[in-house]
Amino acid sequence: SRAPAADGAFKATRDHEVQAGVPQGKVMPMPALKSKTFPETTRNWFIYVPAQYKPDGTAALMVFQDGQNYINLKGNWRAPTVFDNLIARGEMPVTIAVFVNPGHDETKGKAKSPTAGNNRSLEYNALGDRYARFLLEEVLPEVAKLYPYSKDPDLHAIAGSSSGGIAAFTVAWERPEQFRRVFSTVGSFVNLRGGHDYPALIRKTERKPLRVFLQDSTGDNDNPFGHWPTANQQMHAALRYMGYDVRFDFAEGYGHNSNHGGSIFPDAMRWLWRKEKPVPVINTKG
Repeated sequence: SRAPAADGAFKATRDHEVQAGVPQGKVMPMPALKSKTFPETTRNWFIYVPAQYKPDGTAALMVFQDGQNYINLKGNWRAPTVFDNLIARGEMPVTIAVFVNPGHDETKGKAKSPTAGNNRSLEYNALGDRYARFLLEEVLPEVAKLYPYSKDPDLHAIAGSSSGGIAAFTVAWERPEQFRRVFSTVGSFVNLRGGHDYPALIRKTERKPLRVFLQDSTGDNDNPFGHWPTANQQMHAALRYMGYDVRFDFAEGYGHNSNHGGSIFPDAMRWLWRKEKPVPVINTKG
């Protein structure tokens, strides 16, 4: 057996830092959203608009679950700054980013934090298309009214960490005609609400036109719901077996956090957004 590994530290790269001469986009808080798909829930959300954005329907789109975590410019993700730098260098397309928090029903008490809504597990961990419908029917139409973006699904990406990671994969799995690029870190592909079924489903389902970036580490969770490192290894093995365009960054140590995922975030975005369309490939080693 392997001894528990100590958590590694987040390592900022040049891409995480504001660079002189690089145009900076804007992050705008949106009015709190009351959902019809998930009744009684309200959530905060934000839109990032890059400086190079043009309202001509050519911009790419990326949706982040637990959105509040990604817009913190002192945190482990610093998505607006990373996007500014990569877009300026042409390493990813001009991209509208949508940062959505999980829903919260205030009749059940106050949320501990903006990303600790009491509806989070239902929305993020459940299989099926309910959360995808919420995004496609309630959130993205509001984005398109303000900032038109490309309708090309090859230019639509979705991201999340932990339960947000499985949520991101589920949206693309259910609606590949809408989302084709997935970024999942420390994904909860375990038996919280049936997520442990995915490796078998992937192996027995006709391949979908998805590109998937997975991240995890040896120090991730091990509890009654499952063993996160093994679950992510099984996801990678299933996707690779079926010929998906998949990459898996698996590290020693760390834990169930964003230290490693945040450190490699810029590199992951370069891989995820490389210009070739996310068509299936044969016998990739990931």
